[in-house]
Parts: sequence; C-alpha cells; structure tokens
Amino acid sequence: MNKALGLIEALGLTTAVTALDAASKAADITLVGVEKIIGVGKAVGVNIQIAGEVAAVKAAVEAGVEAGNRVGTVFASHVIPRPHDEVDALIAKFAKNLNKKEEEKKEEKKKETKKEVKEETKNK
Repeated sequence: MNKALGLIEALGLTTAVTALDAASKAADITLVGVEKIIGVGKAVGVNIQIAGEVAAVKAAVEAGVEAGNRVGTVFASHVIPRPHDEVDALIAKFAKNLNKKEEEKKEEKKKETKKEVKEETKNK
C-alpha cells in the first residue's frame, strides 16, 4: 500500500467531529472509519480512521489533533505510513462498517418519512 492510515482518538463526539473537520480541510484524505470506544479516559471516546497519501495524512492528523485539543481532549493520534498489505483488510473493514452505518441511517430516515406521511394522511 502506498497510502497511509491515520488515527485520532478523541474524548466525545464534539471533539472528534472538530478534529475530523480540521483534518479534512487540511489535506486530501478519506474518512475510512469511525468507532465509538467505551472506557477511554473513563468516558466515551471516538476513534477516527483516515487514509490518503503519507504527507496528506500526516498534515491532516496534526491539524485534527490541534483543533480537537482546542475544544476537548485528544487522547492519542498516530500515522502509519505505507502499512503492510495485511492492514488493507483492516482498512476495508473500517470502510465497510462506515458504509453499513450510513445505510442504516438512510433506512431509518425512510421509515421516519413513511411514518410522518402516514400520520399526515390519517389526520386529514
């Protein structure tokens, strides 16, 4: 793999989203996964996984950590440049989990919309 994997582990969703926003604006990277981790710092942590060219991921992680620490706490960050091919399977798993979560949200939104339409029709 010629790319890099970057990880940012933050305390809370607000800190994680702020870190991801800054990372995305700093360089051309791709979000490949997000994991909720219970027990980090005796609270709920969020681990963000990003991928891209080595220099871009390094810049993105640095920017994300700086921004995250301004609004909360970033517990850890790491960049793995050109990870072993076996790590590709892990990255694919991250991406698959992210896509699954997005599909579940879309399905839930469809159900809510159908329910609202049904209630509006019933009230008329």
